[in-house]
Amino acid sequence: MKSTDKAINLIKSFEQLRLNSYLCPAGVWTIGYGHTDGVNQGMLITEKTADAFLKQDIRNAEHCVNQMGVDLTQGQFDALVSFVFNVGVQAFRISTLRRLVMSNPDGPKIADEFRRWVYAANKKLPGLIKRREKEIELYYS
Repeated sequence: MKSTDKAINLIKSFEQLRLNSYLCPAGVWTIGYGHTDGVNQGMLITEKTADAFLKQDIRNAEHCVNQMGVDLTQGQFDALVSFVFNVGVQAFRISTLRRLVMSNPDGPKIADEFRRWVYAANKKLPGLIKRREKEIELYYS
């Protein structure tokens, strides 16, 4: 499956474009639309590079979700791509959320698992709370 504009717009709305590298609330160097791979302090990129990073990062998230081998609705897929984009492939692979989706994509506890992922550096972040609610809404659409 591939992400729709709903997933991409959701990601962009929460990641916000930044052309200078910055430390995110989790203490990770970040640039563009939430890109972290190979980012260092003092980096500067163009909007074109930010878009290329975004496409690459979305492809990585799509690949991770597709590897689950589960039949998903488009909304479920898009929500999971946004989630994986945000928390990372490794974190998702060992998550309870992934296990629940794999056992029953329509399971009632999935929303609760999304809501557990609202912390960065042991602090509950309002932006992550809002993002998870939007992902849940998309997941069940």
